[in-house]
Amino acid sequence: MEKQVRVQLDLRIPMRDGVELYGAMYRPEDGERFPVLLIRSPYSTQHPRYIEWAMRFVESGYAVVMQDSRGRYESDGKWRPYIDEAQDGYDTQEWIGQQAWCDSTIGTFGISYPGFTQILPAPYRSRFVKALVPIANQEDNFGHLRYNGLLQQQNAMNWIWLGDRTNQNAPRELIDWDEVYRRLPLLTALDDIGDRPFYRDVIRNNEFNSFWSSYSMKGKYQQVETPAYFITGWYDNLVHEGFKCFAGWQTSNSEEVRRTTRLMVGPWTHSKIGSAEPFGDVDFGMNAAVDIPAEHVRWYDQRMRGKDTGIDNDPPVRIFVMGENIWRSESCWPLEQTEYTPFYLHSNGKANSVNGDGELSKERPGDEPADYFNYDPEDPIPTLGGQSMFPGNTGPRDRSALEERNDILVFTSPVLEDGMEVTGPLEVRLFAESDARDTDFAATLVDVHPGGAAIHITEGIVRARFRESFENPSLIDPGEIVEYRFALWETSNFFRPGHRIRLEISSSNFPRFDRNLNTGTTPGLDDKKQVARQTVYHREGYASHVLLPVIPR
Repeated sequence: MEKQVRVQLDLRIPMRDGVELYGAMYRPEDGERFPVLLIRSPYSTQHPRYIEWAMRFVESGYAVVMQDSRGRYESDGKWRPYIDEAQDGYDTQEWIGQQAWCDSTIGTFGISYPGFTQILPAPYRSRFVKALVPIANQEDNFGHLRYNGLLQQQNAMNWIWLGDRTNQNAPRELIDWDEVYRRLPLLTALDDIGDRPFYRDVIRNNEFNSFWSSYSMKGKYQQVETPAYFITGWYDNLVHEGFKCFAGWQTSNSEEVRRTTRLMVGPWTHSKIGSAEPFGDVDFGMNAAVDIPAEHVRWYDQRMRGKDTGIDNDPPVRIFVMGENIWRSESCWPLEQTEYTPFYLHSNGKANSVNGDGELSKERPGDEPADYFNYDPEDPIPTLGGQSMFPGNTGPRDRSALEERNDILVFTSPVLEDGMEVTGPLEVRLFAESDARDTDFAATLVDVHPGGAAIHITEGIVRARFRESFENPSLIDPGEIVEYRFALWETSNFFRPGHRIRLEISSSNFPRFDRNLNTGTTPGLDDKKQVARQTVYHREGYASHVLLPVIPR
C-alpha cells in the first residue's frame, strides 16, 4: 500500500547573509522524524521528474526537501550561477539537520546542475550529510561550459533559456539556431535575443583562471568526508567530468569514503540516465534500463539507516559494455587488467575521406608520407553523434556519410577476427603542423560494422594554444611540427568479430565546440577567419597513434 504524503510548501530557509531560500517538503504521513533527502536546483521545486522521485523516496520512509537556488523562482537574493551553491548548500544542510522533523541524517540527489550542487558543499563537511548521489555532474565548468579551453558552444548558448529568475523556454523553437551558432563575434551573438552577462563572462574567460577556479572541486577532494555514488552515461556530455570526480573522491583523507564511493556508467545520454529508450543509430536493448530511484534507496538505506543492502559488498565500479550490451562489475577504474595498446596511423599520403588509403594498426610506421587537409572555419565538420548535451546530435550515430568529406582523415583497421574490448580512458598522440598560429585538432573513435555503418563511440579535441597549459596559453609557430596529446574521454565497447576500428582526424566539431578561426586572436572576440593548411605526420619519430585501453580475453 502506498504511503500517504504530507506536503509542506513555503519553507523559508535562512542563509548566513540573511537571504531566505524557498523549499518544499514531502514526508510520510506517519511519523515525526525522518532521514531527509535534499535537492537544490535552479529549475524550480516543481520539476516533474523530481516530484516523481520524491514520491518514491517518501514511500521508502524518507522526507524530501526540494529547494530553489538563490535568486531562482521563489528564493530570495540574486542568482549568480554556481558561485553561491557551496555556502548555500552547506547552510541549508545545517538548517535541515537541526529541524525537529529531521533525524539528523541527510542525503542528496539530482542530475546535472543539481548534481554539481551536491558536491560543491562537500569540503565544508556538514555533520548531517551521510550520502551523495551526483548524477551527470561536473568537477567545474572548465569541463562543461568550456572543455580545456574550447567553448562548448551549444552548452554555453543554452544559458539564453535559463533567464534570471525563471526559465525562458517558450520561444526556443522560433529561433534559427543554425544561424545563431554561426554568429561572430561570439561575445555578442546572443545580445539581440536576451541579456546574459554570465554567457559573456564565459566567452571572455578562455583560460583556467579565478572565474572557473572559484567554484571548482580541484584541490578540495582530500577534505571530503561523505561517500558518493556517481552515475553517468557513456554518451553523457559530462561523463569525462564524472570520472574526474570519482577519481577525486578516491583521494579523500577518509578511508571510509575511499572504500565505499561508487560509480555506475550506462549506455545513456545526459537527459536519459537509466533509460533503455533507443537513441542514435544503435539499440542497446532493455538490459540498458536501470531503476535509478531504487538504486538511490539502496544506497541511502545502507549509508543513512545502517541497513545491510549488500551494496558495500559489490565491487565499486559497474559499467555497461557496449557491443555486447552487458553489465559488468569491476574492482577499480581504470581496470587492473588493462593493456594500453597503441594503434598507429598509416597511409601513402591520401587518407582524406573514407575513400582514401588510411590504415590503423599496431605496427609502428616507417618512412611514410604525411597527410594534408584544409580546415575552413566557414565550412566546419558538423557535430554528429558523441557526447553532446543535446538529443538531436548525441549518441552512437552513423558517421559514414560524413566521412565522405576530404577534410576528415580516416584511418581504419583490418577486420577483427576475434573481436576486441576497449574499456577505459583513451588518448590520441598526434604529430601535426599548421600554417596558422592557433588551430584545433579533433579525433573520433568509430566502430565500423560489417554493413558499413560507422558508429560513433567517443571523441576528443585540442586547441593548439592550450597544448601545454590551460592557465598560460601560447600560440604555435606556423610550420613547426607539434606533438598534441589529448583525451578521447572514456568508453567501454566490444568491437565484435567482423567489425573494424576507425579513427577520424579533423579540425572541428561544430556546434558542439566553437570554431577556431585560425587567426591567433583571442577566441570569441573577433569575426575574422582564415583557412588553415593542416599536416598530420605518421613516420619514425613522429608516430601518431591512438592509445587504446584493451581488455584481454
